Amino acid sequence: MDAAVKRLTSLKKLLAHAHERLGLDVGFVLWDGSTVPENLSPDAFAVSIADEGVVAAMMRRPNADTLANLWVSGRLDLRNGTLFDVVKQRPRVRTKQFIASMDKWMLFDTARRFAFLSRGGPWPLENIKTDQPSRHQFVEDKENVHYHYDASNAFYALWLDENMVYTCAYFHDWNEDIDTAQRNKMDMVCRKLRLKAGETMLDLGCGWGGLLIHAAQHYGISGYGVTLAEEQAHYAQERIARLGLADRIRVDCADYASVKGEYDKVSAICILEHVGSDNFADFYSTVHRSLKPGGLFLNQSIARPAKRNDRVFKNKNRDYATLTKYIFPGAELDYVGRTAANLERFGFEVHDVEGWREHYQRTCQIWHDRLLANRAAAEKEVGPVTTRLWLAYLAGCAIAFERNTALVFQALASKRARGPSGLPPTRAYMYQ
Repeated sequence: MDAAVKRLTSLKKLLAHAHERLGLDVGFVLWDGSTVPENLSPDAFAVSIADEGVVAAMMRRPNADTLANLWVSGRLDLRNGTLFDVVKQRPRVRTKQFIASMDKWMLFDTARRFAFLSRGGPWPLENIKTDQPSRHQFVEDKENVHYHYDASNAFYALWLDENMVYTCAYFHDWNEDIDTAQRNKMDMVCRKLRLKAGETMLDLGCGWGGLLIHAAQHYGISGYGVTLAEEQAHYAQERIARLGLADRIRVDCADYASVKGEYDKVSAICILEHVGSDNFADFYSTVHRSLKPGGLFLNQSIARPAKRNDRVFKNKNRDYATLTKYIFPGAELDYVGRTAANLERFGFEVHDVEGWREHYQRTCQIWHDRLLANRAAAEKEVGPVTTRLWLAYLAGCAIAFERNTALVFQALASKRARGPSGLPPTRAYMYQ
């Protein structure tokens, strides 16, 4: 028996042993076409391992970077299922307990046979550098934004809603489609801001312009939006012109801190994540000088649960570090308590804070499923690596929101002033 056959035999024994111990309803398909268990049905959910190098790589560096490269290259794949099915199959026992229960000789025998084998290739993500939080340098921030948001407008159109809104939707019913839920969200933002015809609105981090266009069409405002993503800005400008709104609203490719003038209302829908905690002062100061006295500011942000202190909070866990490295370079999440405190520190009065965690779980699930349904078109547009990376990212976000390790909230504020705020006595106006 040659070395290759011995490696395969050893791995199959180990996988069969693990399968039995964990009681998983998932099989394995190996590079020679054999399966574990041997009688695995063709339509069964299974993990597919394309070559020996996959095992060698995981033996030597069993971490998120290795998994990410193996996944996006298709060398580690799923058959008859998605990453959500993997999570459902997660062992009920802790990893250390599971390893302790395994046959040590089987582990050693497999490890020694694969330890010095070539890891193979390709490794498409290997040259991506470890991410650092934004330093608010224009060129760096523009490159970070370009990396994510300028992948391709046509790519995003395959799985976003009809208005290209790339932030948390709001569901009146969990079975609503994404177009309806995103209209719900835009209406909620407009109602919270108490938009009125003739008012001016500033949208920081406006994306493809969906909210600004919606506010102009349905609430009669005029306004201005900025994004650092060139493809987003071009899309918004073309859509605004096509809808005959160019005399009322404008979108530029510009940094939020460059905004001039004062506006009746200001929105910042998921831009704070890209600002970086060292630059919060610039952000809140920009909003404060841009908002007219008596105006309202709505901030929507993805967040993490607070830790025992800010030093501990700044440390990234494995999943968070992987997300910022491969998906959102320069991004840094806040926690709701510090956001509320910063609003007060920079001269605002906080009127309302609302959590939307489960709404974002549902949003990301829908985005993932729509991208998966349009996978062939997505691969044609941006390639299989980006498509597979975004599928993993959207599934991972949905799982994080479901598990309560990621949060999202809206905070409504005004410039702090003596006397009445001018808001109604209840929040009923938000939920018409």
